[in-house]
Amino acid sequence: MFLGMFINTRSIHAGTMPVMSRLLIAALLLLLSACASDPLANADAMTQAAGLRRELTRSGPFLLTAYVRISRLDQPLNLYIEGDGLAWRSRYEPSADPTPRKALGLSLAAADNSANMVYLARPCQFTPMASNPACNVGYWTGKRFAPEVVAAMNEAVGHYLERVPGQRVNLVGYSGGGAIAVLIAARRNDVATVRTVAGNLDHVALNRWHKVTPMSDSLNAIDVASRVAGIAQLHFSGSDDVIVPERFARAFVQQVGACAHLRVLPGLSHEGDWAAIWPSLLREAPYCDH
Repeated sequence: MFLGMFINTRSIHAGTMPVMSRLLIAALLLLLSACASDPLANADAMTQAAGLRRELTRSGPFLLTAYVRISRLDQPLNLYIEGDGLAWRSRYEPSADPTPRKALGLSLAAADNSANMVYLARPCQFTPMASNPACNVGYWTGKRFAPEVVAAMNEAVGHYLERVPGQRVNLVGYSGGGAIAVLIAARRNDVATVRTVAGNLDHVALNRWHKVTPMSDSLNAIDVASRVAGIAQLHFSGSDDVIVPERFARAFVQQVGACAHLRVLPGLSHEGDWAAIWPSLLREAPYCDH
């Protein structure tokens, strides 16, 4: 991936270059292009500067990819959950691999300088399909929030909390990862806060609005609103988000009540540069109205 640092094609005149040299440079440039389009290589590069280490963890039927930094046993754990990734190639054709080409959940995690930080990819993301025999297209389409998916993600949260005994977890979810964060919080008693970014918190209403196939095999975050009503929450939406408009988060917040709050950020779309402002948003502590 670093070959480009040593090649300056503008300083080489093709007319005077030997054929083999031209072929070599073409091959190197092709390799550079391949590296640039490799989501796992991009993820590794993004997280290296943040001091995050990639791990694989077996959780339920899935092999999950995580990026981890744990340095203080006396501090809580911030745990990030990725969005749905590349679920569909088009409106009618599902993807063969849900690994996100633009891992926005990971970019949020990389912008968080907390002592203890874990990023969890969703099932089948960033892992070879051969190592994940449970993976099938249903898990990034209609079953993306299925009970077994939530159970596996919840098990992984427990696994990483064991590394900071006695500490609580702050859950952060991007897009569909916001739904997973809420569904996990409804199952645990050690969740301190929940934050979502462009969260899909009512897929039934959202899919109806988009006029797409309902996800009848998936759990719905808004259905557990009463079970997370005592957890301090902040839900962030972009004013320009046409994929998950803010009104769906607003309806969820109203269902939860006093411990949930919505912040609408002007000018931000669903896939906007949330990471650029994430450190400042993190300083806004979730709270409950009294």
